[in-house]
Amino acid sequence: MRARWAIASSVADQGVAALTNIAVLVVAARESSAEGFAVFSLVYMTFTVVLGVQSSFVGQALVLEREGGTNGKAGAGGSGVGPDGADATAEGPVIPSWAEPDPDAPRPPPTGVASACRSAVTFSALSSTVVGSTAALLLALVPGELAHGLAMLGLVLPVVLLHDVLRYCFAALRLPHHALLADLLRLVVAVPALVLQPDGSSPARLIAVWGASALPALLLCLALAAYRLRGARGDWRRYLRRGHLGRRFVVEFAVGNGATQLSVIGLGLVASQLAVGALRGATTLYGPMNVLYNSATSFGPPVMNRIPNLRSKLRSATALAVLLAGTAAAWTTVLVLLPDSAGRELLGDTWASTSSLLPATGSQYAGIALGTSALLTLRVLRPESTLPIQVVFSLLSVGCMLTGYAVGGVLGAAWGLCAGSALKAAALWLRVAAVSRSLAAAGPGGPGGPGGSDSLGGPDGTAGSGGGAGSAPAAGPAPAGGTVTPGAVPAARPRSHRKPRSRPGRLRW
Repeated sequence: MRARWAIASSVADQGVAALTNIAVLVVAARESSAEGFAVFSLVYMTFTVVLGVQSSFVGQALVLEREGGTNGKAGAGGSGVGPDGADATAEGPVIPSWAEPDPDAPRPPPTGVASACRSAVTFSALSSTVVGSTAALLLALVPGELAHGLAMLGLVLPVVLLHDVLRYCFAALRLPHHALLADLLRLVVAVPALVLQPDGSSPARLIAVWGASALPALLLCLALAAYRLRGARGDWRRYLRRGHLGRRFVVEFAVGNGATQLSVIGLGLVASQLAVGALRGATTLYGPMNVLYNSATSFGPPVMNRIPNLRSKLRSATALAVLLAGTAAAWTTVLVLLPDSAGRELLGDTWASTSSLLPATGSQYAGIALGTSALLTLRVLRPESTLPIQVVFSLLSVGCMLTGYAVGGVLGAAWGLCAGSALKAAALWLRVAAVSRSLAAAGPGGPGGPGGSDSLGGPDGTAGSGGGAGSAPAAGPAPAGGTVTPGAVPAARPRSHRKPRSRPGRLRW
């Protein structure tokens, strides 16, 4: 599908998902008591942490997958490569019978987008079932509403997590409109189902209804994905092997999320509650920008992987950075010009202290926009290089915020967060420049180049030639004297001189 439609669908999908989360919390607050909603909020916060870990471990690694698989379904996550490595969409070189692969030899591990999606779905189903059922069995024996709510979360965990990983599958397959349809269905089912619950419903009941409401969306996702993943071979054990990128992404999530919570806790210890409320209010007003950034990290890698060369990738990343930063500046302008009456309708009494922070928070989100585009560029070019920057500069942002508060109060804390985001964006772009120079110096066939063993794939969207999946052995000079090197496959003959493939009953050459 076209890139513009994919981007629009991805942004709309993230918006629908965010609206569903907000609607669920609002309806749950209305249908339960104050104590019940507090328990529901704690259970829901636990779910968001589990969801973030799975999205980092499975989803973010999944959207980096490229074409060039062995499932033989071109256009459905594969590259038209047959199960034995032969091209299924174009006439390839004729291989003599004595050089054909041994049918009894072990098959190579499955690669390609469709195979990766099947592996992700299988792994998510198994892991969520094991973790959820274990938590439900253990917590069912513990008294208290919180334990019962967490036990019910364990029962519905396979449904909600499997639905989320299928959304990433659609992003990797460049079909975000399928995820949008499923999320719209979930919104339409979840909100009425919660509204129909009696007043004062227990948190466990609300969690059960919320989880069951995702079942129709899950079934729709499975039906839409069945055709695309048909014939693909999956290997869920790939997520347990050493070197899986998801492990790095989980650490990045833990550090980033932990740094955010640490900054709030630290500010609450040294500052007043008004300062925390003002910063939280300013962050809430930039919720639409968070939706946009999440959409960029979702549709960015699959779209950027289709760009043929390094220079075009960098141009696209720069254009995305300018677009996101410009959108953040425009949204800041809208908020600054917002009348006080409208601001009080949004945030109540918090608006008075929040409105003065809008220039600093807007500048911070412009820096986040620049960092987001650089981050997804590194995820495409060299994903293992993002972890040190995420760890160092997430902690540095906390220090900048506390230093800013010590110097200039709440406004200083806001500008400290802005400085931390700007420094992080600068470090990410410097890393992009260094990686780009190394890839350009290595050349298309050298190590670390676009077609080398250290890259995610060649310029045509297939795996690199440095021994990666889907690569063919390099063709060396022809052996002298008509001899054949053991294990070598003869080069393709010109079309006019090709001999027909051997068939039963004919002389095999």
